[in-house]
Amino acid sequence: MRLALMSDLHANLHALQACLAHAREQQVTQYAFLGDLVGYGADPGAVVDLVMGLAEEGALVLKGNHDEMAARPPEGQQTLGEATARWTHAQLDAGQRAYLDSLPMTQQLDRALLVHATVDEPELWRYVYDAAAAGQSLDAASVQEQVRYVFGGHVHRQSLYYRAADGQLVPFVPTPGVPIPVSARRHWLATIGSVGQPRDGSPKAMYTLYDSEESELTFHRVAYDHHAAADAIRRAGLPDFFADRLEIGR
Repeated sequence: MRLALMSDLHANLHALQACLAHAREQQVTQYAFLGDLVGYGADPGAVVDLVMGLAEEGALVLKGNHDEMAARPPEGQQTLGEATARWTHAQLDAGQRAYLDSLPMTQQLDRALLVHATVDEPELWRYVYDAAAAGQSLDAASVQEQVRYVFGGHVHRQSLYYRAADGQLVPFVPTPGVPIPVSARRHWLATIGSVGQPRDGSPKAMYTLYDSEESELTFHRVAYDHHAAADAIRRAGLPDFFADRLEIGR
């Protein structure tokens, strides 16, 4: 299985189409979308429709916090994300909202457990920013003996951790495009990055490819027309902040 892992699309149709085209060139056999299909971006309906179509062909799709907010907008507007949830909700039809609302928070695929945030209490939307958080998520996943890999999103960065012989979580900095051996003899956790809103200083979209037969993980960066995606946000009347960060990758 060659599994394309994509997360945090954030209604960025330009980035999603570029990542899907790149993944097809890698001869992927399966897709998994790890949540936050919407939020921030200008094309929530088109992105949801595209993912729904891929789901009909066998793609796995999880719920993210922005999907939950779009399906059921919060009463208050304390953050920019919450403030735009109502806008996103209005752009979606009843079927699209129901689809987002119905998505699961975790799913197991062979030896991998997929989640948007963390395996421990995924509904709390915790971030895996360090080895401590990665360890808690892996501990929760390891209750299932078959699981050797946890793949998540939410943090908009690409990172990899593995459990050493002494039980400590060790961070590994991936190089885009370079396959990393990930033997099933160890336990691994990867944050696969954001398709639609990278935040590491580069505007290039992110996704990750897991090859189960070779036991390899490859983190990819994909150039796309991020200026067009930013212009679409401005034309939609959404906050300029969301457009600006696409152009600087922050």
